[in-house]
Amino acid sequence: MKRLLLLLLCCSGSLVASPADFILQQQDGPLVAAHANRLNPGQPWLHVSVAEQSLTLYDGRGLPQKRYTVSTAKNGVGERVNSYQTPRGWHRVCERIGDDVAADTIIYRRKVTPWKYTPQLAAEYPDKDWILTRILWLCGMEPGKNQGGDVDSYDRAIYIHGAGQHVPFGTPTSRGCVRMRNEDVIELYNLTANGIDVLISEEN
Repeated sequence: MKRLLLLLLCCSGSLVASPADFILQQQDGPLVAAHANRLNPGQPWLHVSVAEQSLTLYDGRGLPQKRYTVSTAKNGVGERVNSYQTPRGWHRVCERIGDDVAADTIIYRRKVTPWKYTPQLAAEYPDKDWILTRILWLCGMEPGKNQGGDVDSYDRAIYIHGAGQHVPFGTPTSRGCVRMRNEDVIELYNLTANGIDVLISEEN
């Protein structure tokens, strides 16, 4: 109890009525977490960690809400067109495709098709980069790095998208996009809005 009273005095400069009052005061104040959005403070954001092969959704306070295992590019990181690498830096989701379509629906050239992915289809076309279920299309936010010229993420059609059961998630295997399990990309799609900020980095 003495330690709590000292904490109350230290943090507030004066003794509050009770420990419960102190807790309420802290809840009413701003909460700043280590993972706050550096591009647009106070806004939710996504972090794709190439090192961890993970995607984390943070709320506006920088607190983690969801974490998913993903698969980034087999060729590593890079921004050049035709490199088949995953681009780094700040992006935003500028288009979303696949509202309410069923899991495993094939999306071809950004059009929802009537066809479904199956393991048999994957076995028949083992080199096909299946884009399934949902697309969150990324626009680069850093001119000269991932925006404009031959480093433009949007023109390169860099997506966060659903992928088939054959994908070894947690291992880099894609052709540049961020692949997710179908149930995960549906959940992420429903939890986020168009325009959400996305940082792709080699950091954990």
